[in-house]
Amino acid sequence: MEGKIWLLMRSLQLMSFQAYKLRVTHLYQLKQHSILVSVGQDEHGINPVVKVWNLDKRDSGNPLCTRIFPAIPGNKPTEVSCLSVHENLNFMAIGFTDGSVVLTKGDITRDRHSKTLTLHEGASPVTGLAFRQVAKVTHLFVATLEKVYCYTLSIKEYPKVELDTHGCALRCSSLADPSQDSQFIVAGEECVYLYQPDERGPCFAFDGHKLLAHWHRGYLFLLIRDVKSPNKTCFSSGESSPSDKQLLTIYDLDNKFIAYSASFDDVIDVVAEWGSFYILTRDGKMFVLQEKDTQTKLEMLFKKNLFVMAINLAKSQHLDSDGVSDIFRQYGDHLYLKGDHDGAIQQYIRTIGKLEPSYVIRKFLDAQRIHNLTAYLQALHRQSLANADHTTLLLNCYTKLKDSSKLEEFIKSSENEVHFDVEIAIKVLRQAGYHSHAVFLAEKHMHHEWYLKIQLEDLKNYQEGLRYIGRLPFEQAESNMKRYGKTLMHHVPEGTTLLLKGLCTNYQPSGDIIINFDHKFEANSEEFIPIFANNPRELKAFLEHMIEVDPRSPQGVYDTLLELRLQDWAHEQDPERKKVLQGEAVLLLRSDNTVFDKALVLCQMHNFKEGILYLYEKGKLYQQIMHYHMQNEEYGKVVEACKSYGDQECCLWEQALGYFARKEEDCKTYISEVLHHIDQNNLMPPLLVVQTLAHNSTATLSVIKDYLINKLLRENQQIEDDERKIRQYRDETAHLRSEIQELKTSAKIFQKTKCNMCNSPLDLPSVHFLCCHSFHQHCFESYAESEAECPTCTPENRKVMDMLRAQDQKRDLHDHFNRQLRSSNDGFSVVADYFGRGVFNKLTLVTDPPGSKSVGNLEVNLQRDLLIHTKRNS
Repeated sequence: MEGKIWLLMRSLQLMSFQAYKLRVTHLYQLKQHSILVSVGQDEHGINPVVKVWNLDKRDSGNPLCTRIFPAIPGNKPTEVSCLSVHENLNFMAIGFTDGSVVLTKGDITRDRHSKTLTLHEGASPVTGLAFRQVAKVTHLFVATLEKVYCYTLSIKEYPKVELDTHGCALRCSSLADPSQDSQFIVAGEECVYLYQPDERGPCFAFDGHKLLAHWHRGYLFLLIRDVKSPNKTCFSSGESSPSDKQLLTIYDLDNKFIAYSASFDDVIDVVAEWGSFYILTRDGKMFVLQEKDTQTKLEMLFKKNLFVMAINLAKSQHLDSDGVSDIFRQYGDHLYLKGDHDGAIQQYIRTIGKLEPSYVIRKFLDAQRIHNLTAYLQALHRQSLANADHTTLLLNCYTKLKDSSKLEEFIKSSENEVHFDVEIAIKVLRQAGYHSHAVFLAEKHMHHEWYLKIQLEDLKNYQEGLRYIGRLPFEQAESNMKRYGKTLMHHVPEGTTLLLKGLCTNYQPSGDIIINFDHKFEANSEEFIPIFANNPRELKAFLEHMIEVDPRSPQGVYDTLLELRLQDWAHEQDPERKKVLQGEAVLLLRSDNTVFDKALVLCQMHNFKEGILYLYEKGKLYQQIMHYHMQNEEYGKVVEACKSYGDQECCLWEQALGYFARKEEDCKTYISEVLHHIDQNNLMPPLLVVQTLAHNSTATLSVIKDYLINKLLRENQQIEDDERKIRQYRDETAHLRSEIQELKTSAKIFQKTKCNMCNSPLDLPSVHFLCCHSFHQHCFESYAESEAECPTCTPENRKVMDMLRAQDQKRDLHDHFNRQLRSSNDGFSVVADYFGRGVFNKLTLVTDPPGSKSVGNLEVNLQRDLLIHTKRNS
């Protein structure tokens, strides 16, 4: 029945509804909405009507018709040739056979919200319309039998661009999907043209009379009349007789191959829906074309060895990277088996990141294919997927090929990113003898240890190595100087010494303009002394610099410098120069920065007299000073030493006398001077002096005569003084004894008339003492400390009593007696003093048996010590 619209469900069930009274001429189903736009006739004549149907809503069981309006351009009755609706429902274009295009703008589903205008007029019938939406810009392509136009609908004036001067037949135009940049496709007699909104794009040559052009999912559908069929040139050439044979071909323009081709009888249309393609023929049949899955397509191409096409297909189908990589691998294997190693390696390079590199490397390890292997390894490094073994292998390939230019390009190409293990590369290059390349890498990537190892151990470029160390940060400069210092000192001593001076004071890398005053970088100068083992001149300059800039330098610096100065002094022959060196050494000793023991050993090793004597004096080793002069037989110096230090050590004179006494030379002058000093200070007993001089065969009695005479005179004078005091003490004692006897036997008459305290006349009561002192009783009671003692005599009596108590106390101090006996020059005086205190009085012990007498332990010990001391002085 005419005027019906048939709807085919996915279950292939047919439904229909009466849309027009007479016939339906055009249908347009929107893809994103359930809106169907139709053109048909309800009356006879040329009066096409446009109806808009909402398929989701029903009206008496049929879809709801939301809008009806006549499709007439102006007032001219003409047939509709084509129809297109924008997916946003805001534009609808209707083409007519008289060359007009009517544009409906606004909501196409309602009358009140849209307006209609004539967009295009021309003499050639309109054969195709298509809307193109990219971002916010809307275009309308218009194709006629003679020309192709494009209108920009997002601009109010709707500007028009004429794209071409030839057109196409009905149903021979379509709009490509975004994969082809939404270009407008026009199928002409000889070619298929693609258009952008402002220009014509590429074209593809397809012979044959085109009956239908359609685009879907990247495929171009072309229905071409069989060549054997007669040509038809009328406007409605798309309609053919039932006997026509038609060839349907499906093209993949991206990959440039024919996906499908078959002959059909009188095709009405090709529809894409539900993931398949449906072909409707005029005899009421419907054919379904289902697209094979990607893997099946690829397997078909693999069988035909169409790997390039398979790769392009995989990319267009957005196959994952693993799948594409496997195709490259199979393609590479195919080319490898054919012997095309260059082509194979290019395919294997594309598998990097997915295919294990060892799979490829094993195939190209043959020496004849080293170029291919090099290319693969280069690509592996460019993608930063190479490991240390790959780097080693690539560098070995370069060195095997002796390709220095490629090698330099590899290690110098990357400025910001390194695609290989730098340390491995340095090792390989060094082993292969490419030292300059290894040095470049080490310096560029700051591998300081490797740079210095190559420069100093391989290239022997000591000056450059020294310069490089001077540019390093403090910690690295210090460690490398400890490692290579001896080598550098041997070859460039001056530069090395200069660098060490800076390193041990306030180090700043050369070329570093940033000076940090807050923190000083100073190495321990003592640790670098071994570097100068064979360079004493440089060592001396270094040490002198250190003590000059830093007086608190380590102890080893001063000790080593002292040793160097003493060595220079010992080997110097020029007297003037030797005197200067002597002053420098003594000045260092006087700085108090040297260790006494070490300095003394060094001075003794080099027989440095001034230093030895200074250190002896500094250490108060006075006997060593005198012994040093004795060893060198410097008689005058011996006497001077006694004079200078005899007050601190009295035994020096005794030792000097013994020294001169043992000399066989004529030392009378020195002996006389020593004896004179001994005599003046009473340093030795005369008997000991005589015994000491008895060892000298040259010393006659004349040497000691004056000493003995003076000694005897003083002894006689002392004896006379002692005898006079003895007589005085005896007289005083006799007088005291007579007074005591008189007090005991006769009465004492007190005739004092005045008080000895207040000097006033005495009156009763009064107090009288046997010492003939009298006091008022009240004066006595006021001033007396004891009732039994005379206040006037008490102070003097107390002194005597204190002396007696002190003697009693000291009498029992055995250790004190021994110390005095040993330290005194005149032991006899000490013993006599203790005799006077009663130390040697015999004591009767209560614990002894009756009748037995025993000498106290203290007395025995003192007598023994006395005998020993006397024997020593005899």
